[in-house]
Amino acid sequence: MHPPEPSNLAAKYLVDDMPGARARGIRSHGILMKIEAGGAVSELAQAYLVMTQLHCLHSFVVGRTDFETFRRDAVIERAHRMDTAEISAVEAAAKEARRKDELARASAAFFADPAYRRRQESKQLRRKFNLNYIDPEHYPRAMRMLQALSRGKRLKQVDVLWLQTEVEEWWTDEVASAWHLVEAEVHTAAWRKTRDPWDAIYASSHWRKGNRAEFAISLTGEALAAMGMAEPKVRSALATTRAAALRAVARLTEAKALAEHAHASMPDDYRPCTLLGAIHIEIGEYDVGLDWVEKAERLGAEKGAVDHDIRALLARMPIAQRNRVAGLLIEQDPERFSWLRSKRDPAHRSVLSR
Repeated sequence: MHPPEPSNLAAKYLVDDMPGARARGIRSHGILMKIEAGGAVSELAQAYLVMTQLHCLHSFVVGRTDFETFRRDAVIERAHRMDTAEISAVEAAAKEARRKDELARASAAFFADPAYRRRQESKQLRRKFNLNYIDPEHYPRAMRMLQALSRGKRLKQVDVLWLQTEVEEWWTDEVASAWHLVEAEVHTAAWRKTRDPWDAIYASSHWRKGNRAEFAISLTGEALAAMGMAEPKVRSALATTRAAALRAVARLTEAKALAEHAHASMPDDYRPCTLLGAIHIEIGEYDVGLDWVEKAERLGAEKGAVDHDIRALLARMPIAQRNRVAGLLIEQDPERFSWLRSKRDPAHRSVLSR
């Protein structure tokens, strides 16, 4: 004989409103099975019936009522239990709704708090400019500068020098790029207004350093066309900055021809020489390129600036080409270029090990 289904048993004893009485393995259902089989119900089970407020079933189990009386009274007890459960559910839902409403209002107040908004804006700015930490002593000044750059506003020259020299770690690529683009906009606007070629030259340099070389190429094209028979110094500077922008977009043949023109216009200016050195090295004419670098230094190029350019140039090269150029530099001046083989120098790792 198969045992009765839990749902049928729960309905028979009028506890079908209680989930535990309708599932095998649950204590309530086990007690019903014992009652249905006519077995003795333990004192612990009886106590459980009282605890769960199944008073009618308890009275039946201990023999105070017969089954018909139990059924009659249990119908009323079940109805009361269901009404109570419904009221409790409504109250619980209302309480949960109030809790969520209070939480929502508290959350809204928190996010609307000016102090919180300032912290979030600060975090976003630091993330935008790749600054993980700013010394509290300099925090207000640094944040004012980041906010200015973020809005496209110029920085004071004293602030730029401070960033570049006293807190160099804050002069990140992102900060530098943003500053160059702001300056590029300013000088481009000045060129449009005054047609001063030096504004076009400065704007071109900033566009290129802000990773907008195509803007520099367009602007210098306009400026060269507008200059006509300008003095050699101006034409050389325009040609040099345009050649540098062409080099940045890998138009090396055009860049080389224009840099040569700039050098021919101003043979005593080291800037075209520096550029020609970089271009020749990039196209694989290493000895010629190094000759141009030497010439640039003889004409006044600072060794520190030249070395900085060499580091940047090598960092962009494929490994084989990089190692070839590094070897030539070490052979040319072992002491000066010792950083290329020094394992202790971070430049060695970034230049020779990439």
